[in-house]
Amino acid sequence: MEGDCLSCMKYLMFLFNFFIFLGGACLLGVGIWVIVDPTGFREIVAANPLLFTGAYIMLAMGAMLFLLGFLGCCGAIRENKCLLLFFFMFILLIFLAELSAAILAFIFRENLTREFFTKELKKHYLRNNDTDVFSSTWNSVMITFACCGVNGPEDFEAVPLLPYSSLEKATPEACCQRELQSREGMFVNREACLTGVERFQNRQGCYTVILNSFETYVYLAGALAIGVLAIELFAMIFAMCLFRGIQ
Repeated sequence: MEGDCLSCMKYLMFLFNFFIFLGGACLLGVGIWVIVDPTGFREIVAANPLLFTGAYIMLAMGAMLFLLGFLGCCGAIRENKCLLLFFFMFILLIFLAELSAAILAFIFRENLTREFFTKELKKHYLRNNDTDVFSSTWNSVMITFACCGVNGPEDFEAVPLLPYSSLEKATPEACCQRELQSREGMFVNREACLTGVERFQNRQGCYTVILNSFETYVYLAGALAIGVLAIELFAMIFAMCLFRGIQ
C-alpha cells in the first residue's frame, strides 16, 4: 500500500513540475516579448525604474521556473533525495520572491495610474522630435492605437509648441486620423487636424484604449500568476512527502 502511495505521489510530483515547466516557459516568453517589443512600450515608463526592472524580473523568474520544472521532473522520476531537497529549497526561495514581487506591485500600483502617465507625458513629451525616444515611442503608440495623449488632445495644451510651428492649436501630428494606422499611413486631413478640427482628430485617450485592448490579457496574466503560485505550493508539499517516503 505504501509503495502504491509513493508511486502515485511520484507521478503527481512529475505532473506538478510539468506545469511549473510550462508556467516558466510562459513567463519567459512574456518577459522576452516586453524587452524586445518593437513598439517600445517600455520607453513610455523609462523614467520609472520599478516598471523597467519588472520585465527583467519576469524574465529571470521564467528562466528559473523553466529550469526548476525540468529538474523537478527528473528528481521525481529518479527518486533522488538530494535533488528533491535542492528542488524544495530552490522553489521555496522562488515562491517567496514571487510573493514579495506581488506585494511590491500592489504597493506601487499608483505608478500605473492615469495621473502618473499624464504627468510624465506633459513633462517629457517633445512632440514630433523623433530623436527623443520618449516622444517617438508616444507617437508610435498614438498612431498604432488611433488615440491621443493619456486622456485626449487636451493633455498637450501644456506642452510647448515647437519654435518653427505656425499652428494655432496644440494637437500633435500623431493625433491626426490616418487611413492606415501606421507612420506610413496617409492623413485624412492633416492641416484641418492640426488647426483644431475635431472630426479629423483621434479624440479618445490612449489610457482607456490600451486598457480596453489589454484588459483580457491582464486578467489572464493574473490568473496565470496565481496558478503558478498554487502549483509551486503543491509541488513543495509533494517534494517533502516524496523525500520522506524514499528509503
